[in-house]
Amino acid sequence: MTRTGVLIETGEGKIKETNFGVLTAARGKGGDNEVYALLIDGDAEALKAELCKFGVQKVIAVSLASGDLAASPEAQAGAIAAAAKEYDLKAVMGLASTIGRDLFARMAASLDLPLISDCISVDIDEKSGVKSHFSGKTFATVKVDADLMLCTVRPNAIEAVEAPVDGEVLSFSATVADGAGVKIIERKKGDGGKIDLTEAPVILTGGRAIKSAENFTMLEECAALLGAAVGASRAAVDAGYAPHAMQVGQTGKTVGPKLYLACGVSGAVQHFAGMKTSKVIVGINTDKDAPIFAKSDYGIIGDIFEVIPALTEALK
Repeated sequence: MTRTGVLIETGEGKIKETNFGVLTAARGKGGDNEVYALLIDGDAEALKAELCKFGVQKVIAVSLASGDLAASPEAQAGAIAAAAKEYDLKAVMGLASTIGRDLFARMAASLDLPLISDCISVDIDEKSGVKSHFSGKTFATVKVDADLMLCTVRPNAIEAVEAPVDGEVLSFSATVADGAGVKIIERKKGDGGKIDLTEAPVILTGGRAIKSAENFTMLEECAALLGAAVGASRAAVDAGYAPHAMQVGQTGKTVGPKLYLACGVSGAVQHFAGMKTSKVIVGINTDKDAPIFAKSDYGIIGDIFEVIPALTEALK
């Protein structure tokens, strides 16, 4: 049995659903690992029941003995590292998100430990993780030789499985030196109400065939009915149809949703590298020889301006 910690990310006081896949991996192959949920934001008591559904025995409310934890990523990383030492954790995991990438890199540097980032599967007992290499052309199993294993997991890469247990809430106040690094002075939210691409369970991505920025409204209407996010290929972004924040691919965001609809996307290698780990891929293209069909589980040979509105109407 391995005592494993998971950094829990929240948004607007709620647990991000992508955390539950990480908690599933933290339980180990036999499901008997002791799982600690590390909370640096949110009400631990209010979130306890939801966390315990996925095998969390201890919910740790992490705070600072002095200083503002929310304003300092450096202090947050230090507090998590201190909690790992306090509770004798053998592994600390988290999401390969904007927050996770930042905090885990800081922890690895400060503790002088290796870090396996953006894993699609994890073996806590073997201290190893599987991750994509060479733009998705191959996968490598990386094993660490350290007392504390640090790793981040690609959102949606691991299926969440419930394993209800009785848990308890503990409080931990860390004594961490307030460094002179980055300080968060303000947060500004963009694209209000939209689902983050990297965490979305379903994604509709528009390619060059979308023809204009205005036509993305068609995808957004369908996405709203599916609880999906809308992405764009590099060709669509380069053409000025969508901002880079929406780009999926090697030079954009890497995603792994349960369902990925490529709408008018040709299926270039660079694009495939960013969505290869999607559970189900559906290609929609008028060209029956488009590369996307060789990489899709299902293919629709048709015009997206006919297929997407028909799908929208069917969903309504």
